[in-house]
Formats: sequence, C-alpha cells, structure tokens
Amino acid sequence: MSLAEAGRPTAIAVIFGRVELRHATLTRRITTMTNDKIALRELLEKGSDASFLREMIGFAAQRLMELETEALCGAGHGERSADRRNQRNGYRERDWETRAGTVELRIPKLRKGCYFPGFLEPRRTAEKALTAVIQEAYIQGISTRSVDDLVRAMGLEGISKSQVSRLCAEIDERVQTFLNRPIEGEWPYVWLDATYVRARRDHHIVSVAVIVAVGVNTDGRREVLGMTVGNSEAEPFWAEFLRGLARRGLRGVKLVVSDAHEGLKVAIAKVLGATWQRCRVHFMRNAMAHAGKTQRRIVSAWIGTAFAQDDADAARKQWRQVADQARPRVSKLADLMDDAEADVLAYMGFPAQHRAKIHSTNPLERLNGEIKRRSEVVGIFPNEAAVVRLIGALLLEQNDEWAVQRARYMTLETIAPLSDDKTIMLPIAAP
Repeated sequence: MSLAEAGRPTAIAVIFGRVELRHATLTRRITTMTNDKIALRELLEKGSDASFLREMIGFAAQRLMELETEALCGAGHGERSADRRNQRNGYRERDWETRAGTVELRIPKLRKGCYFPGFLEPRRTAEKALTAVIQEAYIQGISTRSVDDLVRAMGLEGISKSQVSRLCAEIDERVQTFLNRPIEGEWPYVWLDATYVRARRDHHIVSVAVIVAVGVNTDGRREVLGMTVGNSEAEPFWAEFLRGLARRGLRGVKLVVSDAHEGLKVAIAKVLGATWQRCRVHFMRNAMAHAGKTQRRIVSAWIGTAFAQDDADAARKQWRQVADQARPRVSKLADLMDDAEADVLAYMGFPAQHRAKIHSTNPLERLNGEIKRRSEVVGIFPNEAAVVRLIGALLLEQNDEWAVQRARYMTLETIAPLSDDKTIMLPIAAP
C-alpha cells in the first residue's frame, strides 16, 4: 500500500469530523429556535391569565438580551467559533418595573467589559438627573426622607454605583454645555426670577437661590438663557450673573421683567442698560396688603383701571388719579403707588400685542412650578452641584420643547420693530 493510500482514511475522517461538528452546531441552533417557539407557544396558550402580558414582556426582553450578547461575543452560547471575541460570565438578577408589573430579568455578564441592555435606559434627562441626586444622597447618607419608597414608586431599582457615576458625568457635561453655550442674536425681552431650594453646605442645611433667565429673541422664539445658584440677592450677585450672560453674547435687551429683588434694578441698569419692569402680579399682592379685607376687590379694580388704558401717558394719568384718591384714606398704599409707578407701568411703552406677556413674570411661573415639584421630591440636595444637575437638566428639557414648537412666542410682525431703538416709546419718568 502506497503512502498516499495509507493517508486517505485519515483525511476522510477529518472531513467527516468537520461535517459532524457543523451539523451539531446547526442542530443546536435549530433546537434553540424550536425551544423558543415552544416557550412562546406555551405563553400564548395561557390566554387571558393576569400574568400573561408580563411574561410576554419578560420573554421578549430575555430573548433580546441573548441576541445582543451573542452579537457582542461573536458566537452563540456554548458555540466554538474562530470569530468569538468574548465569553459569557453568568448572569445578574434585575427587577424591571414596567406598566404591566415587575419583570424579573437575568442580565448576561461578560468576561471582558460589561453589557447593559439598551431598553433599560429609557429615562429622560431630568429623570436621570433625579436618579443621580437620589443615589448621591444614598452614598452620602444624608437623605432626610424615605427615599426607598420614592425609588420604588419611580421604578428606579437596580442602578449600580458605577452606572450612577457614569450617569452623573454624562448629565453634568450636557448641562454645563447648555448653560455655557454662546447666546446669539438680539434679545429684546428677558425675564428673571428666583426660587429657593434647600441644600447642604458645610454640614448645614441652607436655603439657596436658583436664578433663571428666559428671553425672547427678534425671531419671536423663547429660550432659557442661563441659570445660577447662590445664597444672596444683593447687587453684586445679580451683576455677576448678568455679566456672565453678557460675556456669552446677550445683547439688544430692551426690557427686563422680574420681581422687586434687592439690588436687581441697579444691576440691570449698570450691566444691560435696559428698562426694568416690576412684576405687576407681585406688586398687586404687596398693594393688597395695605387694603382691608373688605376693600381688596375694590382697590384691585381701582388700580386695574390704569392697566386698562391704551397707552403709557393715559396709564400714568389714571395711576396718579387713583393714588391721589387713595391718599386721604390709605396713605401707605398711595406712597407705594408713587414709588412704583415708573417700574410697574414700564411695559406700557412697548407694543400692545406684547403687554400681556411682559407685564409680569407669569411666563416663568409654570417653569418655576416644575422646579419646585422636582426639588420637593428630593427634599434636601446633597450639595449645590446636585442642584445645578437636576434643575439644569430640567431647563435643558424645557428649552428643547420650546425649540420644536411651531408657533412663535411672539410674532415676527410685532417684534421686528424692537430691533430699531427709535420705534420704541419708552415710558416717561415719573416726576
């Protein structure tokens, strides 16, 4: 027998061995698919059981994780392949809160790197920020509420510390980019308001002011211009915040609307050179404090006659008449009206179509209400960085919602004249 004839059976055996291996691999895959179909059929046969939908979600999620893990590894479970890039390393348990109830998941682990299913990352930016705040409170051990119940109610169980660190870094970067972005174009109207939240500083609980600035540009679009956190409302604090907006490009400001915060009026004139509109709603609350309980409706309607005038001159004339008539009976109310006349009626020198939106800080009330709602959930922030993270993320979301709205906040026809200083009839200073 020749050497070639002697080696032929060995070569044939090798070929048959490879065929058998491929056949076994194919058989395993077919068996896996068949088992999946059988499992799915068993679920379908359950009909209207209460847990049917939850089990269907769990089945689909588990199968999706297996497919994603197989793609990362480059081979199926237990499969030998030259294309394999990674190997499995068991599972970790995770409860997934869905609208159908709690679904128990077994998330595959990898020997190299980590795997986390994409469908478990659905939270919006502000919700991620809230998660980070809660977890930071856990780590620092400074939460003053029953955070466990809150976390379970929101379906946020199972987030590891490493994921929280990654989440915080991602949010902080996005928030800082948003808050420090260049401000382009001209912004005739700017609203400023402060709301207060509680945070820890040097092992003490303090009340910190959250300042938010919103503006409308010459295209009639509304945007969140900036935010800062501090513990004072004195002139230097406001001036530094406004200078920061100016450094980023804020210009063309005609009117700034805010409440009567200490030092703000001086800072506005010094930094922006704009007219200040004192919030009409807040002023009326202060005015009503000088009227008796039985006279508040009458006094409110009385002062309101000045707001109903068509132009600034008529409004000022009516304002003085009301103050003079009130002087004999309610001198403090008359003095208050004398001091606030120029500031409360400043908006009357601007286009009539805008007056309903620029006479008060009401356009910011809904935003402030959402800030309060989110901050009350947290209770006490671990630090000021957590305040910026959560509220900054909320402002980023709100700004995105405004950006996609079709309707402008103010029409182009009415706001275009504001780009020309000569077309603005500024209020005449009170004597």
